[in-house]
Amino acid sequence: MSGQSLFARLEPLLPRVRRPVQYVGGEGNSIVKPWETAAVRWCLMYPDAYEVGLPNQGLQILYEILNEQPDVLAERTYSVWPDLEALLREHDLPQFTVDAHRAVGDFDLLGVSFSTELGYTNLLTALDLAGIPLHTAERREHDPVVVAGGHAAFNPEPIARFVDAVVLGDGEQAVLGITDVVRVWKAAGSPGGRTELLARLSRRRLVYVPAFFDVTYRPDGRIEAVRPNRDDIPARPSKHTLSDLDSWPYPKAPLVPLAETVHERMSVEIFRGCTRGCRFCQAGMITRPVRERNIETVGAMVDAGLRATGFNEVGLLSLSSADHSEIGRIATGLADRYAESKVSLSLPSTRVDAFNVTLANEFSRNGRRSGLTFAPEGGSERLRKVINKMVSAEDLVRTVSTAYEHGWRQVKLYFMCGLPTETDEDVLEIADLVRAVIRAGRAASGHRDIRATVSIGGFVPKAHTPFQWVGQASHEVTDARLKLLRDRVRADREIAKAVGFRYHDGRPGIIEGLLARGDRRVGAVIERVWREGGRFDGWNEHFSFDRWASAGAAELEPLGVSVDWYTTREREEREILPWDHLDAGLDRDWLWADWQEALRGTELDDCRWTPCYDCGVCPTMGTDTQIGPTGRTLLPIAGVSAGGMAGDPDTSAADAPPADAPPAEAVSPAMAATGDEAVVRSGASA
Repeated sequence: MSGQSLFARLEPLLPRVRRPVQYVGGEGNSIVKPWETAAVRWCLMYPDAYEVGLPNQGLQILYEILNEQPDVLAERTYSVWPDLEALLREHDLPQFTVDAHRAVGDFDLLGVSFSTELGYTNLLTALDLAGIPLHTAERREHDPVVVAGGHAAFNPEPIARFVDAVVLGDGEQAVLGITDVVRVWKAAGSPGGRTELLARLSRRRLVYVPAFFDVTYRPDGRIEAVRPNRDDIPARPSKHTLSDLDSWPYPKAPLVPLAETVHERMSVEIFRGCTRGCRFCQAGMITRPVRERNIETVGAMVDAGLRATGFNEVGLLSLSSADHSEIGRIATGLADRYAESKVSLSLPSTRVDAFNVTLANEFSRNGRRSGLTFAPEGGSERLRKVINKMVSAEDLVRTVSTAYEHGWRQVKLYFMCGLPTETDEDVLEIADLVRAVIRAGRAASGHRDIRATVSIGGFVPKAHTPFQWVGQASHEVTDARLKLLRDRVRADREIAKAVGFRYHDGRPGIIEGLLARGDRRVGAVIERVWREGGRFDGWNEHFSFDRWASAGAAELEPLGVSVDWYTTREREEREILPWDHLDAGLDRDWLWADWQEALRGTELDDCRWTPCYDCGVCPTMGTDTQIGPTGRTLLPIAGVSAGGMAGDPDTSAADAPPADAPPAEAVSPAMAATGDEAVVRSGASA
């Protein structure tokens, strides 16, 4: 009988694997519903290890929303480590859920949330273990419909052969719409089979179905056209944009893990979207426009979450958290409310141009005073203008001096290497900047016990950004520049012992670039890598560049293209890009114009506080920027309910500061390769 628990067969295997607790389920606030009474059954997957996947807020939001429906069941699954994978194959056990240990293949739908492209091979492992054919064309009527979502699904073409459907954008309303269609289709006896179900979902503009589109190529390897092969579906699928976040106060009861995870805190997303306009940042571009939760909603969500979990730390998350129009009142109100309980507050990082000592003190009032993270991103001021990161060396030195003067003793500085137009000198200026920071910190604090950690990630061009046409720096160039910088810092006796230096080699970034801007032909590379043992490619100890390079050569070069063709090649303005037929709301001509502005070193202000730049999102998506201030306070505490929060937020821009008075606080978006990324970027993607 389908839906039966596999735990009796699984339990004897667990003592033979590393950290078996991650597979047993039973977390606080987890949900197990009866199988027989459910009309629609979802399995939600985060394609990485449990410790990374469980804190993902997007998955938790969808898990809770679906399980609130009386006739819907939703359970979770995560990637199993190779030791358990081998045992499952040996004992003929399938991929299972952690909630009730049911076989993934028994569910109606498998929803997979991709935060990074390097999780694609883990999807194939799960499909194979579940007994689901890898290729959509080979799936049977009883196999789950595989639905992809998340930020990395905004160019789903490399995995088009593996996924039945794709949700672009916010997933809260989308998963309910999908559920409604599946419910009706099943009740009618599943007319027309899988193809008809997918057609219904596509006609309702709920999903993009890759199989309903054909791709042709030019002799030189570039795409000639992407055309729908049915007349009854939208020719240009578009993203979902959730308005009025106050009506969707999820998660209300976050999961409390039994095993250690990467984030041991309760998180509240205080707003979604970012209009800072950092040109490298896919997350900021594809989540536009900004939609704030009002101060009452934030307060009620924090209160409900703490009561439901017992956590003693609250992360106020978004792509740019301190840009919330009422962040000062939120911080003070929460610090006052929990002053006696020692609940601490945190932000993931702080923009250099927005550091505010008063705000920082509020966030550290009830907890330990940890280090501060700033993200200048580019080493030179010229390069920061190219990427639209409007901060000068003087701004950074002044900011860290203020922090050190008020008691902080260490900072973390995040940069990227391989940015467009970058030179060796741009990267070496990072050393000059760090030296100035250390000197300023010593002067401001009056002692030498000052430290700075420099963390550097490789830049990867992403779809739906002004840099989508850019040729990526080769891994040899990236590695050579990082070595120059490391040697420069180590040779400086004045600061060498005060500076920690963290970076990864450039090779994983090349593979991420292949997957981020690849087309359907790259799917064969993914499958070959997986068949040759590729697993957990986002983990250094499991990643093999040679395996990817050899697979790329074997699968792509006979077609007249290569890994370099997808990564280091500059695209022309009118070249058809693999994702051009998918509407993220952004006007393609505007993206190209912004890329030309980047080459000229022209900066753009945040459009929340300036006239519209006509990026296309608001009129295309039928939405608008939703910001306060509301003038409300955190007290009294409002209850959290499915119907939303007390009060109706004023989402008019009429109260916004004038163009010459930007907000005082902000947080760096898109902290690629940092521990907070999985949560900060999550939103709620299917």
